[in-house]
Amino acid sequence: MTKKSPPPSSLSDEAGGDHVELATVVKPHGLDGNVWVDLNTDFPERLPDWPALEIVGPGGPERARVEGVKGIVGNRCIVKLAGVNDRDQAEEIRGHVLRIRRADIPPLPEGSYYDFQIIGLRVVTSGGRDLGEVRNILRTGANDIYETDEALIPVIDSVVQEIDLEQGRIVIEEVEGLIE
Repeated sequence: MTKKSPPPSSLSDEAGGDHVELATVVKPHGLDGNVWVDLNTDFPERLPDWPALEIVGPGGPERARVEGVKGIVGNRCIVKLAGVNDRDQAEEIRGHVLRIRRADIPPLPEGSYYDFQIIGLRVVTSGGRDLGEVRNILRTGANDIYETDEALIPVIDSVVQEIDLEQGRIVIEEVEGLIE
């Protein structure tokens, strides 16, 4: 992780609303109320530390508390939710979404960003050329790539010069071959 252009933490934004989706319940696991979830966060191990979670299903949002996380594999893990104590209760929450209000999201270290903070920012070159808004963040392993309608921007110090959330923009160095 670098200071100017760290990889963002993935938390998906629920259509720009007041909440951010952290996970979706996929299916029960075992007999004790554990569930498999698809993750929208790089830090599932922190879920038990976040007290202001909600689980949302057809009946609307309800307060939720994650008691434990295990079996993290790729973008899935097993979660134990308070009050979900058997397989039948776990089955009842299949397809429900675990979310948190934006205001309750724990802050990241300085110079680090959540995906929802980056997506939608306007990208401009140091020379003032507008490259559009960040539409997607691609994960490559070596570094992330910000995707706009005009360019694919590698998230490395020699390219990303500034991320300014208040101004809603990312300033990049125009590198030969990067922009047509």
